[in-house]
Amino acid sequence: MDTEFRSFIKAFRAGQRPAFPDNASSIEYARELDAQDELHFLRDKFIIPTKGSLRKRALTGTVPGTNTKVVNGHVSVGKKNGIKRDDGDNEDETPSVYFVGNSLGAQPKSIRTHLDAQLETWASIGVNGHFTTLENSPLAAWQDMAADCAQISVDLVGAASPTEVIYMNTLTVNLHLMMASFFRPTEKRHKIIAEWKPFPSDSYAIASQLQWHNLDLSTSLVEIHPDNPERQYISTAHILSVIDEHADSTALLLLPGIQYYTGQLFDVARITAHARARGIPAVGWDLAHAVGNVELSLHDWGVDFAVWCTYKYLNAGPGAIAGAFVHQQHHHSHHPSNSSNGPEKYNGYAPRLAGWYGADKATRFDMAKVFRPAPGAHGWQVSNPSAADLACVRAALDVFAQTGMSALRDKAVVLTGYLEWLLLRLLEVGVGRSEEGEPAYRILTPANSRERGSQLSLLFRSGLLERVSERLAEAGVVVDVRKPDVVRVAPVPIYCRFEDVWLFIQALERALE
Repeated sequence: MDTEFRSFIKAFRAGQRPAFPDNASSIEYARELDAQDELHFLRDKFIIPTKGSLRKRALTGTVPGTNTKVVNGHVSVGKKNGIKRDDGDNEDETPSVYFVGNSLGAQPKSIRTHLDAQLETWASIGVNGHFTTLENSPLAAWQDMAADCAQISVDLVGAASPTEVIYMNTLTVNLHLMMASFFRPTEKRHKIIAEWKPFPSDSYAIASQLQWHNLDLSTSLVEIHPDNPERQYISTAHILSVIDEHADSTALLLLPGIQYYTGQLFDVARITAHARARGIPAVGWDLAHAVGNVELSLHDWGVDFAVWCTYKYLNAGPGAIAGAFVHQQHHHSHHPSNSSNGPEKYNGYAPRLAGWYGADKATRFDMAKVFRPAPGAHGWQVSNPSAADLACVRAALDVFAQTGMSALRDKAVVLTGYLEWLLLRLLEVGVGRSEEGEPAYRILTPANSRERGSQLSLLFRSGLLERVSERLAEAGVVVDVRKPDVVRVAPVPIYCRFEDVWLFIQALERALE
């Protein structure tokens, strides 16, 4: 049966902006949309910080919004509100509006179970945990955990097989490892094409790689600037024109799937195909804000490599172990050493900064002196990964396994579209307008839903940010503030509700009064 919710999905998926009804600004309407949401059950898989827990200033052993208490590692479960709370606990258990999953995702409830399984394994069988999977455990043997996470990530990133995906290190470390393999400058091809305002860590990594190769940033770094500076928008046509201009001298194209500041989603498929057609040897993507947020088909798009973190939309926890993708065309030695279609081969495999855990599992414990890489992306591992980290990633991925990116994206386009509609309505009625008639904010993120994920970036009028952010925090609304004037708002579909969007708008309106 075609519901109003389904009709919105179709419209937003087509890049249209459907009209919400006159009563869409009411909490009753928001709750109607939540009732039609087929993914509403996923919210219960997460612990959402409460208004009270956000004010916590000391560890008390209580878990926000639940009837559990942890004392000396032991979990006590009682009736709702039946646990005696320590001094320092705030009694307000109203869930916060947690719109900051683009920075740090909420905690899956199963994280504790997976970490407990890892700790019990370590305590019980010690070093044998590397090779043994205990019955009833949600985790594989330690040395198989990264491959296990890769197995359930195939659809998440659009890989052809689990061998194209690996979980290891952290995002910027993985970016360096990938550039060590795929940025192979020559006298003719020495440039890296990037965008003008990447996340600072990417800027540092790119600059240091160029310097490592004794290259001058002024001649070897090409930055793609917005063709619409006011909106900070970079059109696909403009990106393609920059590629055309520098194709003959470029060794690597490296872009974000989603621009972290504005929330613009780039056309990964079209840009990658164009760079390929123009002979650029390597195309890589930083997908920190894209994995778990939008649908991806990295293999079919012909992406050479991609890297991402797992603590944003994937909800694996602060600083959690990161992911990487390497296209299967680089797994074997079918390219001649002088090929322009990718990195040259060493002893039958692509060059890399090698380490012990990148060695083939079949011979890893032979302690051979000569490096024989594990198949596919797994051969780019360096060190023994943290089992505790991988336990968190596994728990987070298990939640995604209960749905699919297509369904999450369906909800996301409507959720973000509803947020946009309410934000524009505030502007229409003049909330926060200055005496000179200047609006309180404008939306930097593209209006076309096909050019954005689950984030809208609001650029506030100068001087408003501090007051607005303070009042939102007082109201139990968690958003990401980027000075001097931007607030990034991310109602992620896996645990956010339409009612949360409505509550955010009410808090924002009060903050602007």
